[in-house]
Amino acid sequence: MPKVTPFQSIRPVPELASRIAALPYDVYNRAEALSEIQKEPLSFLRIDRAETQFSDDVDTYDARVYVKAKELLDAMIADGSFIIEEVPCYYLYELTMDGRSQTGIVACSDLDDYQNQQIKKHENTREDKELDRIRHVDITDAHTGPIFLVYRSIQEINEIVSQSKAQPTLYDFTSSDGIIHRVWCISDPAITARLKELFAQIPCTYIADGHHRCASAVKVGLKRRQDNPDYTGDEEFNRFLSVLFPDDQLYIMPYNRVVKDLSGQSKDEFLSAVKAAGFLVEYKGRNPVSPAKKGCFGMYLSDGWYLLTAHNTLLSSDPVKGLDVSILQDNLLGPLLNITDPRTDKRIDFVGGIRGLKELERRVASDMTVAFSMYATSISELLSVADAGLLMPPKSTWFEPKLRSGLFIHRLS
Repeated sequence: MPKVTPFQSIRPVPELASRIAALPYDVYNRAEALSEIQKEPLSFLRIDRAETQFSDDVDTYDARVYVKAKELLDAMIADGSFIIEEVPCYYLYELTMDGRSQTGIVACSDLDDYQNQQIKKHENTREDKELDRIRHVDITDAHTGPIFLVYRSIQEINEIVSQSKAQPTLYDFTSSDGIIHRVWCISDPAITARLKELFAQIPCTYIADGHHRCASAVKVGLKRRQDNPDYTGDEEFNRFLSVLFPDDQLYIMPYNRVVKDLSGQSKDEFLSAVKAAGFLVEYKGRNPVSPAKKGCFGMYLSDGWYLLTAHNTLLSSDPVKGLDVSILQDNLLGPLLNITDPRTDKRIDFVGGIRGLKELERRVASDMTVAFSMYATSISELLSVADAGLLMPPKSTWFEPKLRSGLFIHRLS
């Protein structure tokens, strides 16, 4: 019985929402984040990536960075850029990209649900990446980036969402990347109570995106419990900021791969090895290959594009081994290119599908040798892996559009 609760949000005044809202902190490197802030001084990246407020000789993870983030957040609340909601509310957050919309419910999810695996994950996290957000959450005393969760669609929740969207919006703006963002508030006690009941009836929710943010938020909450041994469970540090979407509205893009070299093989030797490994190889020239079905892969080398089709013997009904990212890893990247651990191998990089196939061609022309375009992992595959208690290979899913940070903030105390 997941606890999905309303909360008293800190949020931008409507006239500043479009300027404050920012893509997640981990979309940018340091230089890109600084460039965004120079273009928009009110961008929430100032707070999420506060190292941009220092010269380059100050380390990204210097203790002063997190103190600065708190100073900036507190200052924006003090100067009226943010307001504090008077009562606990749910919010609806609709994102529209290329004419396709998805609407999530902004709420707080429960630390114990994560601990008890009622919030299911499909990826492992890295401790070094967690530490940054642990410090950020702990020192700012706030969850500033929501966790992207998914639940299996429920008709009554859909009806409440549809009815609530008939009310006036809190925010309605189009970001620079063309995404339309609209937000509504649900504050009616009867409706918030019913939503809470409905979520309590579902068996679980799933992390779609934000595994590191979620793990970090939970660890800060556990630390606060240790510091407050008489906690009741009602304290704000027992929950974290999330946006929950029904599974039938989500869109997953492929997460493509690029590799530095052919592991000592010539191009002809490599192509022969790919065929011997169980792939049908078809040369497509300069026509970019976007796979049209499972078990197919685009491959780009300096002489052009190839379509790879995995033989039936390479396919599997196993929730993880049957993923296209696993088929490529287990039968080509690992045995033929010696990429045994894609999490740590410096010879492989990952390119989100939003960047398009031209980005794969650019990488091969600049710093890589071979690129692979993938068929996107489906939401049903993600849920199946999580339900089985298994983990996907790294970089299996790329969700679009991305949730903006800075529209909703949850204080821990």
